Amino acid sequence: MSVETKQTESAGGVVINENGEVLIVNQRGRAWSLPKGHIEAGEEKLAAAKREIYEESGVNQLELISELGDYQRYKTSIEGGHDFSEHKTIFMFLFRTSQRELKPIDPDNPEARWVNKSEAADLLTNPKDKEFFRSIISKLP
Repeated sequence: MSVETKQTESAGGVVINENGEVLIVNQRGRAWSLPKGHIEAGEEKLAAAKREIYEESGVNQLELISELGDYQRYKTSIEGGHDFSEHKTIFMFLFRTSQRELKPIDPDNPEARWVNKSEAADLLTNPKDKEFFRSIISKLP
């Protein structure tokens, strides 16, 4: 029996603070990621990215620097591998913020932290997230 794969779209961002640190978020207490999530029906990609960053970290003072493009990957499963029931196209934006305090709103994302940009890729759980971050690190301020 095969599982039908649902195609979804998500948006999120690479958020840099005044110290050049990158925002990462903990998803469901088991995976570290860049803040991102599903684009709601009728929602613009940029609006979805800002909403997801706010929900997952409490950061709402965002200055858009640029679009970073998109990448595709499967949803991360509860066990930490791939969940082949969902294939995502993830649209990413680069933001700057002066906000330091992190207070996640979303109970499924209980923790957020600022990390050195040279360490961020190693902390990300999903290999595709790591690959994407490494591909854009030279664009970071």
